[in-house]
Amino acid sequence: MTNQTPALLQKDITDQVTGKISALEKEGLRLPQGYAPANALKSAFFELQEVQDRNKKPALEVCKPETIANALLDMVVQGINPAKKQCYFVVYGNKLQLMRSYFGTQTILKRLPEVKDIWANVIYEGDNFDVEIIKGRESLKEHTTSFLNRDNPIIGAYCIIERNDETQILTTMTKKEIDKSWSKAKTKNVQIDFPQEMAKRTVINRAAKAFINTSSDGALISDAYNRTTEAEFENNPHERKEAEIIEEINENANSEVLDPTPPVEEKKPANVTDNGEIIDGDFSEGEPTDEASDPY
Repeated sequence: MTNQTPALLQKDITDQVTGKISALEKEGLRLPQGYAPANALKSAFFELQEVQDRNKKPALEVCKPETIANALLDMVVQGINPAKKQCYFVVYGNKLQLMRSYFGTQTILKRLPEVKDIWANVIYEGDNFDVEIIKGRESLKEHTTSFLNRDNPIIGAYCIIERNDETQILTTMTKKEIDKSWSKAKTKNVQIDFPQEMAKRTVINRAAKAFINTSSDGALISDAYNRTTEAEFENNPHERKEAEIIEEINENANSEVLDPTPPVEEKKPANVTDNGEIIDGDFSEGEPTDEASDPY
């Protein structure tokens, strides 16, 4: 769809998005503290190098530049980053669409000033689950389960949003309600392979919608959020991307990659070779080499 080289296309679109964000900030958009749009855009273009349409053609070749810019703008407005598995991109015909993972939805919710935390649990057959109505609002009364119940059929899921004042807002969904949502999303293979995680995703999205649409940034965030959510109900040819994200997060949860304190490699003295021979010369500890001083 464009004759530009990838480098020129990236620069042109990045300039467009950056300029639009600057204008939106003047209108009241507040980006999350610590969120760097430039870094998120670089991560997005890095990921876009691997995104293809259903015919295996690169997204950057087949997608209209304006749709790429719009997808990236929605990403920045929501303050999410594909490098952190908070979102990803898919191709619909000649249009690029931003998709948000449920990790991204949780990230957005936790940034709202009135939200302290958000989490979801799955209810399995055999669990003891009960709710009660307090002052007209549904509240969790009890949920007890057994580890082995996770092999039982899912009968529902719930999400709790905890406010800063420690009050909690409960959203519940029966399996029938979840199935109805899944039937619209057209992601049946993912739901078969990862039913627990997809059930959490569905109830989190339902719980989050009201908060996002009443956030302090008003239409600026809610429009981008709703556009991304609506994309889930289209016929997504890349339905396994969400499953890949879930699988990667789960596999890396206890891996060394995510360990903040990796083991320290035992080093031999600088003037000793691999064969144990001593080399003449001054190799004092106080003189770091260029390689050692490189933070990367």
